[in-house]
Amino acid sequence: MIRWRRARLTAAREETPTARTLVFEVADWPGHLAGQHVDVRLTAPDGYTAQRSYSLAAPEGVELTVEGLPDGEVSPYLVDELTVGDEIELRGPVGGWFVWRPAVTTPVLLVAGGSGIVPLMAMIRARRLMGGETPFHLVYSLGEPARRYYAAELDTPEPWLTITWVHTRVAPHRRITKDDLPGPGPDVFVCGPTGFVEAAADLLLDLGHDPGQVRTERFGG
Repeated sequence: MIRWRRARLTAAREETPTARTLVFEVADWPGHLAGQHVDVRLTAPDGYTAQRSYSLAAPEGVELTVEGLPDGEVSPYLVDELTVGDEIELRGPVGGWFVWRPAVTTPVLLVAGGSGIVPLMAMIRARRLMGGETPFHLVYSLGEPARRYYAAELDTPEPWLTITWVHTRVAPHRRITKDDLPGPGPDVFVCGPTGFVEAAADLLLDLGHDPGQVRTERFGG
C-alpha cells in the first residue's frame, strides 16, 4: 500500500487567474513516470479530512498545477491559501496506464481539454529531458488564450513539438475536429473533462486510430 507522506510547499507560481502551480519537497519521494498522479489530503483542525487526486505536472520532483473550483472543497485552499512553508499530505505516485515512458520512441499525440494539459505537460517535459528524435504533437483546446497553462513555455518553439491551438470562446471559436488530428500511427493520450474526452476519442477512432493506442484520462461530469 502506498503510504501518505508530508509535503512542504517550497514554491508557487500563477498559471492563470484561477490556477496555480505548486512545488513540494517530499522526503523519500520514490520518483514517478510522466502521466501519473497523487492523492492530496487536507485535515481541518476538527479532524475533518478531504481528499482529491491531482496529476503531476513535471517528470521530476513533485509539482502540481491546480485549478481553483468555486464550489471545490480542496482546490480553493491549494490555490488561494496555501503558502510557502505550509505542509499537506499526499500519497503516490498512482497510476500505470496513462503514462509515457521515454524508452518508447513511437511518435506521440497529446490531446488536452482545459486543465487536462497538466499530465500531458509532464510528458512534454520528460521528452525535453530525454532528448532524441521522438516527435510530439499537442492539440490543446481551451476557452481563450488567457486561460493557457504554461503559456511562456509552450510559446518557445521546439523542433520536435508541434502545437495546434483550438479556442472555444474567442473568434473563430470552434471545437476540435478531425482536421486538427493526425491519422493512425502515434501513441495517443487524451485528458480533459468527460465530454471532451469522449468526443475526442470518437474522432480518433473515426480516423482509424487503434483503440489500444488511445489512452484516456477524464475528470468531472
